Amino acid sequence: MQVLDSSAFIHEYHTDDQTASIPLVSDELEGEASFRFDAMEGAGMHIHIPASGTVEKIRRAAGETGDRETLSDTDIRLLAAAFELDATLVTDDYAMQNVAERVNVHVNVIAQDGIEEQRDWRFQCQGCGREFDEHKDRCPICGMELARKNPA
Repeated sequence: MQVLDSSAFIHEYHTDDQTASIPLVSDELEGEASFRFDAMEGAGMHIHIPASGTVEKIRRAAGETGDRETLSDTDIRLLAAAFELDATLVTDDYAMQNVAERVNVHVNVIAQDGIEEQRDWRFQCQGCGREFDEHKDRCPICGMELARKNPA
């Protein structure tokens, strides 16, 4: 089974496998991509609503990788759906791919190159330069904003 992100509908992704998605994806789509979602749902695409416990597990994993602030609620719920259904996630989103790698969800990319390695992002204070493992709104030392920093 494949769980489809909005990019699958935008790029007219086709598969012979069973498909699933979540209601929030439909809300993101416009025009022809929205019609493709409706057509696939009418043709038997499974609409899945992941359990709140699984959604929280994905949120924690996104916090561990440093992608929590980058991912939307739709992204997190798509990852949770793929995790629950033991399915392949179809997306071009790099942050989603990074978290999928953390929770052992296989990913198919469509129009982009996939990620080459999983990353655990760090956060650096824009004022004092201190680095932190977890994202906070402000530096607990000097109060300036934190920015995501490539760990490499």
